[in-house]
Amino acid sequence: QVQLVESGGGLVQAGGSLRLSCVVTGTTFGTNAIGWYRQAPGKQRELVARFSRDGVTNYADSVKGRFTISRDNAKNTMFLQMTSLKPEDTAVYYCNVKKYYYLMNFNDYWGQGTQVTVSS
Repeated sequence: QVQLVESGGGLVQAGGSLRLSCVVTGTTFGTNAIGWYRQAPGKQRELVARFSRDGVTNYADSVKGRFTISRDNAKNTMFLQMTSLKPEDTAVYYCNVKKYYYLMNFNDYWGQGTQVTVSS
């Protein structure tokens, strides 16, 4: 059973930094796609940053240059380093694993979410 557990959220002032962690059990990163998403109140969940299956990183335009996704394959843990935080970054942040089982077919796995609140 694949499980994802996030940690590291909290309340921070604008301009501050936070580091989110996500420990994954039940599967290895391997050639799966992994990443971070967020959902603000009244908005749809959106991609923040991810590693594609071939290890290429992608970032939302709104976080480029401020956020960095990284991974520790030995510990099956992914991270999101967030700097220069803005009030509009306030959201629940979720880690995600897209576990591929055949060609382009995959199952989505999500963590429980961690709240990030940025005060102005």
